[in-house]
Amino acid sequence: MTESNRTPLEETDQVADAVADDAAVGAFMTGGGPDADSPAFLAPTGEPRIRTGADQPWDPVDLATAQGRDPTPENIERARRELERDGAAAIERTVP
Repeated sequence: MTESNRTPLEETDQVADAVADDAAVGAFMTGGGPDADSPAFLAPTGEPRIRTGADQPWDPVDLATAQGRDPTPENIERARRELERDGAAAIERTVP
């Protein structure tokens, strides 16, 4: 068979069978409610809520790691001082 006589993959019977298959895969079936793999989503509200990196609690080790530094005692202490001094601004500079 030459290169010019090959059927494109998209046109093979195997692909058509796979596309037409509506059978559920048991490994992906859940009880129907939210769980760790299928969370419940909130309906949109009137105004969009802008979320920033400082909306969640940050430990000094988290800040040091987010800044690309190894979590050594010196870097963790520097991040702790930065969080105490600048608060949320320290996080916003790193994770906007």
